[in-house]
Amino acid sequence: MAMTDTEYHQLADEMFDRIETAIENAIDEQDADVDIDASGNVLQLEFADSSKIVINKQEPLHQIWVATRFGGYHFGYVDGKWIDERNGGEFMPFVRESISRQGGIELSF
Repeated sequence: MAMTDTEYHQLADEMFDRIETAIENAIDEQDADVDIDASGNVLQLEFADSSKIVINKQEPLHQIWVATRFGGYHFGYVDGKWIDERNGGEFMPFVRESISRQGGIELSF
């Protein structure tokens, strides 16, 4: 059965909230240098070196897209998980690894 827009937004918002909370905890615990800008369908993280990771909702496709300095990735919701459509990787481990590689910040979810 196809996901409704409401279900999509609920699931995507839950991921955005988890990321924001984990980053806020890292700022407190590790004195991490990262700015969070959440507006509408976009969550933007800017690191000390001015590089950014941009996570945004693609509502028409029911996907979450992630842009890092290493490339762009598209995640769709499959069997209860957000999965990269190209390599089958899971969203949260990918985001954790990207933030670690790009910003030197270790997140715990």
